[in-house]
Amino acid sequence: MALGARDRLIVALDVATVDAAESLVERLGESVTFYKVGYQLMFAGGLGFATELAQSGKQLFLDMKLHDIGNTVARGVENVARTGARFLTVHAYPQTMRAAVEASAGSSLRILGVTVLTAFDDADLAEAGYDRSVEDLVAQRARQAQEIGVHGVVCSPSEASALRLLTGTDMLLVTPGIRLPGLSSNDQKRITSPAQAIRAGADYLVVGRPIIEARDPKAAAEAIVRQIEDAALEEG
Repeated sequence: MALGARDRLIVALDVATVDAAESLVERLGESVTFYKVGYQLMFAGGLGFATELAQSGKQLFLDMKLHDIGNTVARGVENVARTGARFLTVHAYPQTMRAAVEASAGSSLRILGVTVLTAFDDADLAEAGYDRSVEDLVAQRARQAQEIGVHGVVCSPSEASALRLLTGTDMLLVTPGIRLPGLSSNDQKRITSPAQAIRAGADYLVVGRPIIEARDPKAAAEAIVRQIEDAALEEG
């Protein structure tokens, strides 16, 4: 079943308080169906809010980037599945991915492996001790994720085209690092526009600051949905 353009936009609730998140969700209304909750909001008491969001009919992406020994990851994934979340991120290390996939079996939760954060470039990987480029490491981790049975990966839009060729249509590609023309890249280094990301093969776009910092967040969300829709029509 083909995804609707609106369902392909995931708004990142990267705000400081639950009150701010509730206000933003109210302002966005029916223009947004899918939300991401990460560390910032979770550590501000956002777990209950996230669960309520899922129960209200919105789709929920918990961006926890789990990475630990297999048993700890598995127990965490089992609890996340009970929240009603649709997506959960883990770091794309084989042991972590295997534990997460096994623990999510039988639930509606989909595991996403984080390949390389969009704020990292080749110099950052070298500083961390890696002897390969971002492109090579992303490809290696995506291949491992597919072999293990992970449902999808998080990658930058600049790698989406190559990964789509590498993995075919079996894996979901979720891309942060989305910016509208004329907006600052902030701390992201591997970015592109919504339309370019869709043309490159992305299934879902994660967008935070271009919407939550906009003067009119709902109008910004609608503009991105239109770009997704236009790009998808070009593909069709």
